[in-house]
Parts: sequence; C-alpha cells; structure tokens
Amino acid sequence: MENYVSAPKTDTFRIRVNPEMRSRLEQVYAKTGLTLTDAVNVFFQQSLNAGGFPFPVTDGNAEIVRAKALNRLMRELDAGDQCQEVYDEAETRELLGLAE
Repeated sequence: MENYVSAPKTDTFRIRVNPEMRSRLEQVYAKTGLTLTDAVNVFFQQSLNAGGFPFPVTDGNAEIVRAKALNRLMRELDAGDQCQEVYDEAETRELLGLAE
C-alpha cells in the first residue's frame, strides 16, 4: 500500500465542523505534535490501509450515519412526490430489475 501521508499535498478538502469540537481536537493532536490537517491525513491513510473505517463504528457513530441516510431518503421521497411520470407494474418491475 502506498504511503500518502508523507506525499506532497496539492489538493484542498474542506469540511464543516463544530468550532468547539475543532478547538478540542486541535488541542488533542497538538499534544503529539500534529495539526488537524496531519491527523485527517493519517485517518485517510489508515482508511486506505484498512479498506474502510480504521476502527469499529459504534452505536453513536451508527446513529449519525442512520440520520444522514434518513435525511437523504426523505429528500429523494420529496423529489419523487414532484415526479409526474407514471409507470405500469411491468415497467416498474423492469426498472427495479424484478422483471420475470
């Protein structure tokens, strides 16, 4: 596996985060001499090494994922309510890959 942590950084990735959380995280990582950017790059590298999250996802984290999935589903359902297209049963089965 290639090590990207020490590779040149030429791309920018922006995220929104609670300011208090950011401040506390900066303090945590500063104790080991890392910036928040360094810590995120280490997390990304470990995710690549593990092929996913580099730690178990707990119930608290899973709740965040569920909430985001529900939010996305509700947006998609709202968009579907605006749809004017009508399909009969056979067309619907085919679209869903359930055709016999």
